Amino acid sequence: MAIPIRYNLRNLRMRWRLTLATALGVALVVAVFIMVMALARGLKATYVSTGDERNLLVLRTGATAESSSQIERGEVAMIRYLDAIARDTGGRPLLSAEIVLIIYLPRRDGSGGANVLVRGMEPAGPALRPQSRLVEGRMFRPGLRECVVSRKIADRFAHCHVGETFRSGSQSWHVVGIFDASRTAYESEIWADAEEALSVFHRDFYGSVLLRAANPDAAAALAKRIEGDRRLQVRVLAETAYYKEQTQMAGPIQFLGGFLAVVMSIGAAFSAMNTMYAAVGSRTREIGTLRVLGFRRREIYVSFLLESVLLSLVGGVLGCLLSLPLNGVATGTIGWSTFAEVAFEFRITGELLARGMVFALVMGVLGGLLPARLAARKPVLDALRSA
Repeated sequence: MAIPIRYNLRNLRMRWRLTLATALGVALVVAVFIMVMALARGLKATYVSTGDERNLLVLRTGATAESSSQIERGEVAMIRYLDAIARDTGGRPLLSAEIVLIIYLPRRDGSGGANVLVRGMEPAGPALRPQSRLVEGRMFRPGLRECVVSRKIADRFAHCHVGETFRSGSQSWHVVGIFDASRTAYESEIWADAEEALSVFHRDFYGSVLLRAANPDAAAALAKRIEGDRRLQVRVLAETAYYKEQTQMAGPIQFLGGFLAVVMSIGAAFSAMNTMYAAVGSRTREIGTLRVLGFRRREIYVSFLLESVLLSLVGGVLGCLLSLPLNGVATGTIGWSTFAEVAFEFRITGELLARGMVFALVMGVLGGLLPARLAARKPVLDALRSA
């Protein structure tokens, strides 16, 4: 015969102050675990959702990112008019030679500044990114030092709203539009004309070439043809594959989150253990009475272990509730490949909340094992004689 669960619930309620303190400790650990994992999930999701499956990205052989790649003008000219490249309605190839640069901008709230990516692109650049759309103002025009900024950049950095002007070095850029990039990596960029960017930052080479194959069947042949040209010394990969490679940035955050969770969970498990030891000490006579009534050691062991688990699950629910307000909150971190700020959002999913509850369950089991064993092994006569 098992000990009724209401017995455990009554005891938790009677010691409500200690129960609350322990539950809050578990809740803090679960909340930190979920928030750090949501941070890594959001960063990873930003890159995974970036790119178009129809697009190919051309980089210098050996380069791992656009910022470290160099493609000469002559090489771009050799690629531009290949037959397998798709054309727009005007018959122009859907290809954009681009350069990624870094500038420093002050934050809008006055809390300092950060590096921001400026992407110089050709007129076909926006059309190759269907996830992005202009939501305010107009697109930049070449030759006028104009640019468009992402909505998140406009919200986070000073002088980035339509009609405002920001300086980079000795040059000023006039913001004429704001675009929404649908939670992709482009949310962290400013777009300008490629030739102007090359001129202002004194570069004579591009960093990448983004193009669209005429059809899916032609993409593989086009990539093979470009890579097989010994004059180019480039590699070609799908745009989506390139951004999936960049998800390695989330690895250190996930490791840090896991490390913090382990360290804090040890403290929370000891807190639950301390609570259960106190419960065993204060209920020694009750334990003896339960044995006299016919409850076996195993049933007492399971009852006290269940009480620890219930305590931790209450903390797990509180931790999940504490973390929920962060879902969708925008933040930023430094990209390892560019050392510029990457904007993204916390992503808290049902699966992540479930992992938080499992984490709380594990802490409850670890915190209750030894106290439950102590309660089950107490001699009956000693327990009944206790004051």
